[in-house]
Amino acid sequence: MYVLGFSLPFWAVFLLVILIIIVAWKIIKFAIKVLIALLVLFLLLAGLDYLGFFKLLTALFHI
Repeated sequence: MYVLGFSLPFWAVFLLVILIIIVAWKIIKFAIKVLIALLVLFLLLAGLDYLGFFKLLTALFHI
């Protein structure tokens, strides 16, 4: 099999494809974890805002 003008055995190309798939999956898993963490943070801030926590905090520290 020729890849970019070089003759590579099929098993090497197969291994390279498997490696690329594994790395891509790890990147996708990390992105999903970051997205979930940001979603939880946003929901927490929205909940605190709904309960009036930030108004209380500003009133507490207002001189």
